Amino acid sequence: MRKGIHPEYRPVVFRDRAADYAFLTRSTMTSERTVEWEDGHTYPVVDVEISHVSHPFYTGTARVLDTAGRVERFERRYGKQDGA
Repeated sequence: MRKGIHPEYRPVVFRDRAADYAFLTRSTMTSERTVEWEDGHTYPVVDVEISHVSHPFYTGTARVLDTAGRVERFERRYGKQDGA
């Protein structure tokens, strides 16, 4: 890799404000705000709108769409046509 062209890869705290959840990981994201983490060190913090804690897919509250029967419903509504 060429030196000096890549952003700094460092520990960053991502905080899901909706779920009151935060996790520490490594990223190239930058932020002016910082937070003191559980280990006593201060890290940049990035607020996110949704994470695996609040996303409906991961929490099991996702709605399942009815995919079965759509063709039959279409054919009933618009009539089944014999070969074109």
